[in-house]
Amino acid sequence: MIRRFGQQPDPRRKYIVRPGAYAILPLGRSLLLTFQSQPEPEFQLPGGGIDAGESPIQALHREVHEETGWKISAPRRLGAFRRFTYMPEYDLWAEKVCHIFVARPSLRLGDPVEQDHTVAWMPPKDAAAAVYNDGDRAFVERYFC
Repeated sequence: MIRRFGQQPDPRRKYIVRPGAYAILPLGRSLLLTFQSQPEPEFQLPGGGIDAGESPIQALHREVHEETGWKISAPRRLGAFRRFTYMPEYDLWAEKVCHIFVARPSLRLGDPVEQDHTVAWMPPKDAAAAVYNDGDRAFVERYFC
């Protein structure tokens, strides 16, 4: 059973399962986050949805590059959690199954290519407090404690 974070699902609502891959990216004494300004301003672990035919590792590499402009190396899976949420950019209610990895930011290729995303570097403690969802926060805290 995968641990749930966030709001309890509404039994009257239909949720679409949306698997995703997300990364804790430490470098030196900082953690690489992405700041997404739309639809709601929030700090996030870089990552996102796994496309059809894509493995979680392939999605992780693609999403981290799109959201941060960085290439990563040595990804290692830490675990997973799920959360039930509305995704306004897709106009759907989703059961997000979030696969969490740790990896090393290894090469800055440029700026984020994903619209409305910017890079943010923070000490791990500040990053844990800044990320917008409890599942990300729990994995950041567990990794650094």
